[in-house]
Amino acid sequence: MEAFFVSTLAVTVGEIGDKTQLLALLLAARFKRPVPIIAGILVATVLNHALAGMLGEWIRSMLDPAALRWILGISFLLIAGWTLIPDKMEEDEKVRGRYGVFLITCVAFFIAEMGDKTQLATVALAAKFPDLLQVVMGSTIGMMIANVPAVILGKVASPNFPFKLVRYISAAIFALLGVAALLTMG
Repeated sequence: MEAFFVSTLAVTVGEIGDKTQLLALLLAARFKRPVPIIAGILVATVLNHALAGMLGEWIRSMLDPAALRWILGISFLLIAGWTLIPDKMEEDEKVRGRYGVFLITCVAFFIAEMGDKTQLATVALAAKFPDLLQVVMGSTIGMMIANVPAVILGKVASPNFPFKLVRYISAAIFALLGVAALLTMG
């Protein structure tokens, strides 16, 4: 269960203020249809994080424990630093099109999550923990915990949310994961 809880916590906190959370706000403000948006986020996240988890599992199988320890430790520390940088929605990522809200959300979230810090964290967590299902379930639940309120509340609550504080807390969690990986693995 450790893999599940660590993955859930790391991705939940890491997602606050992330570009995909901003995308959730944008979709909610534009389409005002929370159910297909939430369903689209879920499907895109399961697919994206399952692929990320399989990559992490493959990395774990290919590296000796000492190398894995260093790579994971440094990766988590880099993600901690990256977390301190606020995400902004880029103009070309704004959602356009004539497709259904569910499909637009699936595609937009899947693409936006590619190479994102929470996807890379999922790769690292799957490399650290041997239970792929728990990592993917935890990271998916973490994405949903962070994004469902953004969809439901839309832009109403976002100006008052302490994104900066949450970024610092998230960076601290990733830094602790990095230090723990360096000190305990292998």
